[in-house]
Amino acid sequence: MNVNVLKKYVDRQNKWNSIFARGQHRDLDLYNREDRVRIADMIDAALSPENLTCDGELCASDVARRYKELTLALKQLQALQ
Repeated sequence: MNVNVLKKYVDRQNKWNSIFARGQHRDLDLYNREDRVRIADMIDAALSPENLTCDGELCASDVARRYKELTLALKQLQALQ
């Protein structure tokens, strides 16, 4: 299965973590079981209504795009397990 959407999501999270964790960060690895659980938790949190809509700041088309991307990433993650 093509894990392109999932890989892009993880790469984006790793970049943000490198900025905000300031040396106390280790890149998430798709092939590490604990990291996959952590990634699943992150996607689940991103799918909450407040996070998905950026507290109502996003237009409907942006929300739909984010939802589609996150659910596809989650399906790809589940296929790895």
